[in-house]
Amino acid sequence: MSTIQNMPNDARVWVYQCDRPLTDTEVADITSAGNTFVSGWAAHGAKLNASFEIIYNLFIVLSVDEKQAMASGCSIDSSVHFIKSLEQKYNLNLFDRMQVAYRANNEIKLCKLSEFEKLAEQNVINENTIVFNNIVTTAINFKSKWEVPVKDSWQSRVLPAHH
Repeated sequence: MSTIQNMPNDARVWVYQCDRPLTDTEVADITSAGNTFVSGWAAHGAKLNASFEIIYNLFIVLSVDEKQAMASGCSIDSSVHFIKSLEQKYNLNLFDRMQVAYRANNEIKLCKLSEFEKLAEQNVINENTIVFNNIVTTAINFKSKWEVPVKDSWQSRVLPAHH
Protein backbone atom coordinates (compact mmCIF):
# COMPACT_ATOMS: atom_id res chain seq x y z
CA MET A 1 0.00 0.00 0.00
CA SER A 2 1.14 3.57 -0.67
CA THR A 3 2.34 5.71 2.21
CA ILE A 4 2.36 9.50 2.43
CA GLN A 5 6.12 9.41 1.79
CA ASN A 6 5.67 7.99 -1.70
CA MET A 7 2.72 10.16 -2.68
CA PRO A 8 3.49 13.05 -5.08
CA ASN A 9 4.29 16.35 -3.36
CA ASP A 10 1.05 17.98 -4.47
CA ALA A 11 -1.16 15.12 -3.23
CA ARG A 12 -3.92 16.31 -0.94
CA VAL A 13 -3.59 15.31 2.71
CA TRP A 14 -5.91 15.02 5.69
CA VAL A 15 -4.47 14.41 9.16
CA TYR A 16 -6.77 13.14 11.90
CA GLN A 17 -5.35 13.18 15.40
CA CYS A 18 -6.65 10.61 17.89
CA ASP A 19 -7.53 11.81 21.36
CA ARG A 20 -5.58 8.88 22.83
CA PRO A 21 -2.81 6.58 21.61
CA LEU A 22 -4.09 3.54 19.73
CA THR A 23 -3.05 0.06 20.81
CA ASP A 24 -0.98 -1.96 18.34
CA THR A 25 -4.03 -4.18 17.76
CA GLU A 26 -6.18 -1.14 16.97
CA VAL A 27 -3.48 0.18 14.63
CA ALA A 28 -3.44 -3.14 12.77
CA ASP A 29 -7.26 -3.29 12.56
CA ILE A 30 -7.69 0.35 11.53
CA THR A 31 -4.84 0.14 8.99
CA SER A 32 -6.47 -2.89 7.44
CA ALA A 33 -9.86 -1.10 7.30
CA GLY A 34 -8.16 2.04 5.93
CA ASN A 35 -6.35 0.13 3.20
CA THR A 36 -9.63 -1.54 2.22
CA PHE A 37 -11.30 1.89 2.17
CA VAL A 38 -8.64 3.56 -0.01
CA SER A 39 -8.41 0.63 -2.40
CA GLY A 40 -12.14 1.06 -3.10
CA TRP A 41 -12.16 4.86 -2.90
CA ALA A 42 -13.36 6.45 -6.11
CA ALA A 43 -14.47 9.81 -7.45
CA HIS A 44 -17.30 9.57 -9.97
CA GLY A 45 -16.28 5.99 -10.63
CA ALA A 46 -12.59 6.79 -11.23
CA LYS A 47 -10.36 5.00 -8.74
CA LEU A 48 -8.35 7.40 -6.60
CA ASN A 49 -4.62 6.88 -6.04
CA ALA A 50 -4.66 7.24 -2.29
CA SER A 51 -2.74 6.27 0.82
CA PHE A 52 -3.79 5.54 4.38
CA GLU A 53 -1.52 5.10 7.35
CA ILE A 54 -1.30 5.55 11.08
CA ILE A 55 1.77 7.33 12.38
CA TYR A 56 3.01 7.13 15.98
CA ASN A 57 -0.19 5.21 16.93
CA LEU A 58 -1.84 8.63 17.08
CA PHE A 59 -2.31 10.19 13.65
CA ILE A 60 -4.44 8.84 10.83
CA VAL A 61 -3.08 10.23 7.57
CA LEU A 62 -5.14 9.98 4.42
CA SER A 63 -3.86 11.33 1.12
CA VAL A 64 -4.98 11.35 -2.48
CA ASP A 65 -3.15 12.16 -5.69
CA GLU A 66 -5.51 14.44 -7.58
CA LYS A 67 -3.57 14.33 -10.85
CA GLN A 68 -5.28 11.05 -11.62
CA ALA A 69 -8.76 12.11 -10.52
CA MET A 70 -9.95 14.99 -8.38
CA ALA A 71 -11.38 14.00 -5.03
CA SER A 72 -14.99 15.01 -5.55
CA GLY A 73 -17.30 16.30 -2.86
CA CYS A 74 -18.88 12.82 -2.66
CA SER A 75 -15.55 11.05 -2.30
CA ILE A 76 -14.46 13.48 0.44
CA ASP A 77 -17.82 12.90 2.16
CA SER A 78 -17.22 9.16 1.99
CA SER A 79 -13.79 9.58 3.61
CA VAL A 80 -15.27 11.70 6.42
CA HIS A 81 -18.00 9.08 6.85
CA PHE A 82 -15.30 6.38 7.05
CA ILE A 83 -13.31 8.37 9.65
CA LYS A 84 -16.49 8.93 11.70
CA SER A 85 -17.19 5.19 11.60
CA LEU A 86 -13.72 4.63 13.10
CA GLU A 87 -14.52 7.14 15.84
CA GLN A 88 -17.62 5.20 16.81
CA LYS A 89 -16.11 1.74 16.53
CA TYR A 90 -12.98 2.58 18.55
CA ASN A 91 -14.47 5.25 20.81
CA LEU A 92 -12.17 8.00 19.52
CA ASN A 93 -12.45 11.71 18.87
CA LEU A 94 -10.71 12.46 15.56
CA PHE A 95 -12.14 15.91 14.91
CA ASP A 96 -11.04 17.81 18.02
CA ARG A 97 -9.05 20.72 16.58
CA MET A 98 -8.52 22.18 20.06
CA GLN A 99 -6.24 19.33 21.05
CA VAL A 100 -2.51 19.81 20.66
CA ALA A 101 0.07 17.07 20.22
CA TYR A 102 3.66 17.92 21.08
CA ARG A 103 6.94 16.19 21.80
CA ALA A 104 8.38 16.12 25.31
CA ASN A 105 11.33 13.90 26.32
CA ASN A 106 10.99 11.74 23.22
CA GLU A 107 7.33 11.04 23.76
CA ILE A 108 4.26 12.58 22.23
CA LYS A 109 1.89 14.23 24.66
CA LEU A 110 -1.66 15.41 24.09
CA CYS A 111 -3.42 18.28 25.77
CA LYS A 112 -6.12 20.86 25.21
CA LEU A 113 -5.03 24.15 23.65
CA SER A 114 -5.86 25.93 26.94
CA GLU A 115 -3.50 23.58 28.86
CA PHE A 116 -0.86 24.09 26.17
CA GLU A 117 -1.11 27.83 26.79
CA LYS A 118 -0.53 27.29 30.53
CA LEU A 119 2.49 25.07 29.75
CA ALA A 120 3.90 27.93 27.66
CA GLU A 121 3.38 30.39 30.53
CA GLN A 122 5.19 27.97 32.87
CA ASN A 123 8.01 27.50 30.32
CA VAL A 124 7.30 23.75 30.20
CA ILE A 125 7.08 24.22 26.46
CA ASN A 126 8.84 26.94 24.48
CA GLU A 127 9.15 28.18 20.91
CA ASN A 128 11.39 25.21 20.03
CA THR A 129 9.05 22.52 21.36
CA ILE A 130 8.01 20.31 18.45
CA VAL A 131 4.28 20.31 17.69
CA PHE A 132 2.21 18.53 15.09
CA ASN A 133 0.73 20.87 12.53
CA ASN A 134 -2.32 18.84 11.50
CA ILE A 135 -3.66 21.57 9.23
CA VAL A 136 -1.18 20.70 6.46
CA THR A 137 -3.07 19.99 3.23
CA THR A 138 -0.43 18.73 0.79
CA ALA A 139 2.10 15.90 0.89
CA ILE A 140 5.06 18.28 0.53
CA ASN A 141 3.85 20.31 3.53
CA PHE A 142 3.23 17.11 5.45
CA LYS A 143 6.79 15.98 4.76
CA SER A 144 8.37 19.32 5.68
CA LYS A 145 5.96 21.21 7.94
CA TRP A 146 4.01 18.63 9.92
CA GLU A 147 6.43 18.28 12.85
CA VAL A 148 7.61 21.81 13.50
CA PRO A 149 8.80 24.03 16.35
CA VAL A 150 5.96 25.92 18.02
CA LYS A 151 7.36 29.20 16.67
CA ASP A 152 6.68 28.00 13.09
CA SER A 153 3.16 26.70 13.77
CA TRP A 154 -0.32 28.13 14.26
CA GLN A 155 0.09 27.27 17.96
CA SER A 156 2.75 30.03 18.25
CA ARG A 157 0.01 32.37 19.43
CA VAL A 158 0.11 30.66 22.84
CA LEU A 159 3.70 31.75 23.42
CA PRO A 160 4.14 34.56 25.94
CA ALA A 161 4.85 37.84 24.17
CA HIS A 162 8.54 38.76 24.29
CA HIS A 163 9.20 42.21 25.68
